Amino acid sequence: MTGTTAEQIALLLIVPFPVPGPQVRLAYRELNLAINGTEEQKKQIGNPALLPRPWEPSTCLNAELRHQVWQWLEEVVTWLNHEYSWDVGAMIPTCWPAHPHLVHEIAVVADQRRRAGLAMTSDALEEWHRYCLPAFGDRMGAKLKSHCEDDHVAWPGRSRHNQHTCDRDTSDRNDLYASDIHALADRSPAPRPPTVAPRLGLVDLETGEIKSELTNPDDSPDPEG
Repeated sequence: MTGTTAEQIALLLIVPFPVPGPQVRLAYRELNLAINGTEEQKKQIGNPALLPRPWEPSTCLNAELRHQVWQWLEEVVTWLNHEYSWDVGAMIPTCWPAHPHLVHEIAVVADQRRRAGLAMTSDALEEWHRYCLPAFGDRMGAKLKSHCEDDHVAWPGRSRHNQHTCDRDTSDRNDLYASDIHALADRSPAPRPPTVAPRLGLVDLETGEIKSELTNPDDSPDPEG
């Protein structure tokens, strides 16, 4: 782990949470400036939607940053298994990078733990212990079941996924989408005809003669004027 040798780990009763590498820390700094920085700093950063987010590794497109994210998550998994797992059934399997669902969740667990550790009180860390970590463990157990306890098991759902993405089934779903869009168009109200302003005029009350016609009621002469 970063700054902690294997020999030191063997002697420590508890091991500190791993510190991410400099590129990951830079990514977090830019995200913080995008929220809390000055207007000049925000301008230099650019579009915040394009900033890499370490809790979503797929957004980390720089090779060195991506490498450090993987390195950090590797250290976090080792730390979690050492500090929070007692029974082997609760341990994250060694093949976790081959499980996309675990990669997505571990990145968020790591990010939440980092944020909780930076807080000035223990409230966020207590919530991480109470909600984040146990919920992750429950979801991991529900998805893995007894798979990958000793060796990695190939994805049991691969055939179902291949069926989902095949041309025939994809075409069937596209037909359903199209029918929904057509049905929505059929339900759209017909356009209303343009409203014609009433033809108004000034009438001589004694003779009935129409003095003038007005196309807009607002064009009526002011009785005061």
